[in-house]
Amino acid sequence: MELLDKLNWRYAAKAMNGKKVAEDKVERILEAARLAPTSSGLQPFEIIVVKNQDIKEQIRPVAWNQSMITDCSHLLVFAAWDTYTEDRINYMFDLTNEIRGFKNEGWENYRKMLLDSYPQKDEEENFNHAAKQAYIAFSQAIAAAAFEEVDATPIEGFDPAAVDKILGLREKGLRSAVLLPLGYRNESEDWLVNLVKVRKPMKDLVTVIE
Repeated sequence: MELLDKLNWRYAAKAMNGKKVAEDKVERILEAARLAPTSSGLQPFEIIVVKNQDIKEQIRPVAWNQSMITDCSHLLVFAAWDTYTEDRINYMFDLTNEIRGFKNEGWENYRKMLLDSYPQKDEEENFNHAAKQAYIAFSQAIAAAAFEEVDATPIEGFDPAAVDKILGLREKGLRSAVLLPLGYRNESEDWLVNLVKVRKPMKDLVTVIE
């Protein structure tokens, strides 16, 4: 129930007050994102944590001039792999073998299947698949922020190419997928703060097949 209470408390803050979020809270939010499930366990994304105010000022104009970009404490940029490569796939499989301390024939066969599939696909298709995985972690970060009573505003309204250029993401084989400012709501400036949360009733959202 506590998690549901926190999720009812959260909303997409439209104004933040500039107050800094404690680093231990940010670390727990990032850890929640790190623990998110992803397809084949590849985690095909990175999270760029922007604390530098000058960089946030550069990003704001290419994010529809949304004030949360500059008034947040930490700006999280979820950046997906631009494509799947043999090296990237092998890294995660090798890491798994190293941490678990053994190799498994079924696991190695699965590695070969992915190597025979993903790298040969169109790069845009691969990026879109990787971005979907980033969104899983993104959603988990939002829930974790709510649990910490930290405001987190999902932002898709931005120019990805411009953000990529500002952060030098393309050189790293990454493309920005979605932004998540972390901070605290500015209740005196936010028109949304006192409005009732509206969601579909369960009957319109969920179909149960017995």
